[in-house]
This record gives sequence, structure tokens and C-alpha cells, in this order.
Amino acid sequence: MKGIKIVSTGRCLPERYISNDDFSKVLDTNDEWIRSRTGIKGRYKCQDETCLSMATTAAKKAIDKAGIDKNEIGVLLVATQTPDYIFPSTASLIQKNLGMDEEVMAFDISAACTGFLMALGTARGLLETSAKKYALVIGSEELSRILDYEDRSTCVLFGDGAGAVLIENSNKEFYQKAWSRGNVSALNCLGPGYDNIKLSMKGNEVFKFAVTALEQGIQEIMTQKKITMEDLDYCICHQANERIIRHVMKKYPGHEDKFYMNIEKYGNTSAASIPIVLDELNEMGKLREGMKILCVAFGAGLIWTGVYLEL
Repeated sequence: MKGIKIVSTGRCLPERYISNDDFSKVLDTNDEWIRSRTGIKGRYKCQDETCLSMATTAAKKAIDKAGIDKNEIGVLLVATQTPDYIFPSTASLIQKNLGMDEEVMAFDISAACTGFLMALGTARGLLETSAKKYALVIGSEELSRILDYEDRSTCVLFGDGAGAVLIENSNKEFYQKAWSRGNVSALNCLGPGYDNIKLSMKGNEVFKFAVTALEQGIQEIMTQKKITMEDLDYCICHQANERIIRHVMKKYPGHEDKFYMNIEKYGNTSAASIPIVLDELNEMGKLREGMKILCVAFGAGLIWTGVYLEL
């Protein structure tokens, strides 16, 4: 089965930035309390922007960087749990916003914080039968719309943003594993039609799950591919909490530099977190052909997944 090549990347963040000190003015919290528990210093929040507008901007940046004909994109997937509309899909509206050809498989994927990696694997498969060369995979979240800003245990954790990755098939390796454990109580948000549609989370339960999920995702994929952390250039974890990532890092002493983190700037951007990381690395010239990368994510569901890819 074919792998993928990352052709280009892009990201979009709202203009408004909220620091921990900003929260301390309206909540019983402070910078030290938030940073010591999460590693987060600040996050972005939409004002005039939306999930759709951020996704469109991130997508356009990826297309412009690649210098390709946008009508050569045959697959357009958006991972989001905070779309502007239940329907039509965010992906369909991006196709219109960018003036793309109508012959494109465009739809959204709802898989919480694992959404981007789920969409990446889906896009890889769809490219196998596409008459066109490229797929555009986007993670975009306007989580501020579903946060309770009177609940200091959750509202300080999340941020808004979008990241996009343009890919094509290649003969390099791609391998994915995923798991699901039906669980509503740990992390959920009610659907349309209910009152008080806000994110609800049991932090301690999610933390314990996250640590074991990331460890399983990393270890099982390395075992299956017969590789070790020594063979990897990067191990990119979903940016949910610095303490979670550092707990996993302890399992691989000497390889701390492979666990790239940017959560201090953005908070947890859910499906957007990994593509934002990829765009930052790409922007710094740290993504190069031949690299071996392992990405792992966990989220509401409870679901978790890992992806091994060679650039």
C-alpha cells in the first residue's frame, strides 16, 4: 500500500491572544497554577474568525506554498468537532471559498482530537482511487464556542486554530493503528438541540487515559514496524498537556529532543494541534525527505491512534 509525501503545510491562528494573566482577571486562577498543571502560557480565541475561515486560510497557505494547481486536489478532508454548520460540511464550503473544481471528494471527519490523523489515513486511502494527484487534509477548531468560561478546570486548556497539510501518494511507508473505547462520561459535548452545549471533562480520568493511550500508540507501532525511538526523527504527540507528554518522554531517555512541543503558545487545539506542529517544523526547515515520524493522538470517544510515516 502506498504511503504519502507531505508536499506543503499551512496554519492559521485568530488575532486575539489570551494569556494566563488575562484569565486571572476574571477567574480564580493565575499563571503559575495553569502553567504548572498544563504547560500552557496562552492561547488564541476567535473574534471575527470562524472554524471555516481559519480552515480556508490554512488551506490556501498550503496550496500557495506548494505552487500547485488547486484543481489537481481530488480529496479535501476537514477534521473538526466545532464546524460552523452541521451541514453542509466545512470541506464543501472550503472547496467553494477557494474556487476549486467541483470534482473533489470533500467531507468532514468528527474524531475529536484524533481527527487529523484519522483524516490523514482516510485521505491516503482515497488517493489510491482518485484521478487527481493531491489531497488536502485540514484540522480546524473553534473550541471557544463550546467552552464554559466559568469553569477554570477546562476553559484555560483549549485554544482556537487551524492547520493544513497537502499530500500526495508515494512509495514510502505509512502505517496506522487506531483504538476505540466507548466512553461518554470522561469527555463529551452534547449535540444540536440541547441546552447549555458545553464541553464537559473529568480531568484526572482523561489524564490517566491519555498517558496509557500515547504509550500504547507509540510502542505498538514501533513493535509492528520493528523500529525503536532511535530510528525516529520525531515523535509528535497531540498537544493536550505538557505533563502528559513529559510523562511519556520519560520512557525514552536520551530522546527528549524528538518530542516537539508548542502547547505553551496555543493550548489544546484538538484536531488542529498536530498539523500546526507540522507547519511549524516545516517553516523552520526541520521536515526533510527521508525522515521517519511517528504521530500519536487521543481524544473523546475515547479513541486513540498512531501514524508512522516516512517523508
